Amino acid sequence: MGKLNGRVALVTGAAQGIGVVYAAALAAEGAKLVIADILDGSATADKINNAGGVAMSVHADVSNAKSVEKMLAAAVDRFGGVDILVSNAAVYASLEMQPLTEIELDVWDKVMAVNVRGAFLCARAVIPVMRKQGYGRIINIASGTPYKGTPFLLHYVTSKGAIIAMSRAISREVGNDGICVNTLCPGFVLSEGVIANKVLREKLTGPVLASRAIKRDQFPEDLIGPLIFLASDDCEFMTGQSVVVDGGSVNN
Repeated sequence: MGKLNGRVALVTGAAQGIGVVYAAALAAEGAKLVIADILDGSATADKINNAGGVAMSVHADVSNAKSVEKMLAAAVDRFGGVDILVSNAAVYASLEMQPLTEIELDVWDKVMAVNVRGAFLCARAVIPVMRKQGYGRIINIASGTPYKGTPFLLHYVTSKGAIIAMSRAISREVGNDGICVNTLCPGFVLSEGVIANKVLREKLTGPVLASRAIKRDQFPEDLIGPLIFLASDDCEFMTGQSVVVDGGSVNN
């Protein structure tokens, strides 16, 4: 019996990359999945359905309030509610590493709109549903970079620092409603987006590996165990916390 049997999980940014792994892992534990992405997430949904799970795909722009409302409405209409929210949608692998003085304002604004406002809008949308249910798990995906102050990605690092702060504050507002709000902070993961960004990979791989206690590359599958823990009843008395999964890089 899966840890998430009977639960409904909504994963943003699940059409590609780490989001696909998150969605498949949740489905493997028995959750029904809502695949939400600005891209076509039907392939992810089909993968889950073909494996014997239950999933649907919804087009959603998390930076747009009306789009997020439609996303939630579609999830509730199909499954009756949402028990788990994984706010994974973010601008990252496509970014160029550059000094802060060279970051264009439109790029900065886009990162903040997707990475920060997106997580806020999704939480704001699902919390009334979770309150009515008396149960919820919100997992906001941040990063290990705010703890290290990673240079030349100021917009991204700032956005993920905001996610950590936001999660802690939200947890204080909804703790008595049966809703746990935690942050999952991956290290430098070799997702398909990172692999495709040769410059990012070449600049970060060496320093990151040197900083890790566990001297190997990190893959999306390394995040499955912590994700399932945060999504399940196992974290019933844990909220407002940040779980860093990076091979010990932040600890050095």
